[in-house]
Amino acid sequence: MGRRLLLIAFLLVLGVLGGLLARRYLVKTSDQPAPTIARPVRPTVMREVLLYFTTADGHRLEAENRQVEDCPNDEECLLAILQSLVDGPNGDRVPVLPDRTRIRSVKIEDDLVTVDFSRDFIVAHPGGSHSELLTVYAVVDTLAVNFPYVRQVRFLVEGKAVDTIKGHVDLRAPVIADFRYVRSDSRLPELPAELFNAPSGETRRGR
Repeated sequence: MGRRLLLIAFLLVLGVLGGLLARRYLVKTSDQPAPTIARPVRPTVMREVLLYFTTADGHRLEAENRQVEDCPNDEECLLAILQSLVDGPNGDRVPVLPDRTRIRSVKIEDDLVTVDFSRDFIVAHPGGSHSELLTVYAVVDTLAVNFPYVRQVRFLVEGKAVDTIKGHVDLRAPVIADFRYVRSDSRLPELPAELFNAPSGETRRGR
């Protein structure tokens, strides 16, 4: 009888100790963080674009190839392209936009793009009739050559319409793309011929 009681007591002690050890193990494993599942990294998709900058002699516009990150919609792509214009050219070409310029917004409406610039677009611009002309058409032609449905651009500064940059090029109406100021070897042959035939020294005005 005594041995049986001792055996029962021994088994009870083993059961209690086993329960305590099991509880301790469960608590320890529950504190461990769940393993993280590595998500596949999507490769960055790049898009090749053409940017127009002023030639080294300051007379015309010249195309430069650039890679920009692809974007989910056309407005974001246009914004990225304009930012690349602000960033400036490679090599000996001349910038067409002041490097302090910010692109506040881009809006597409049919063939018309409205670009809202920060005030530095005007304040930091060097001025001069030919310099202003090349700035305007660098913007308009760059957008049109990359998105052929874009035919005209409206210029805003801080959300408001402007007459000119510094008194020379008329910006009261949208400006129609005109590749007449682009060096002939930088033009694309598939562009409509009408885009090369604006009156000399004038902007082609849209609606």
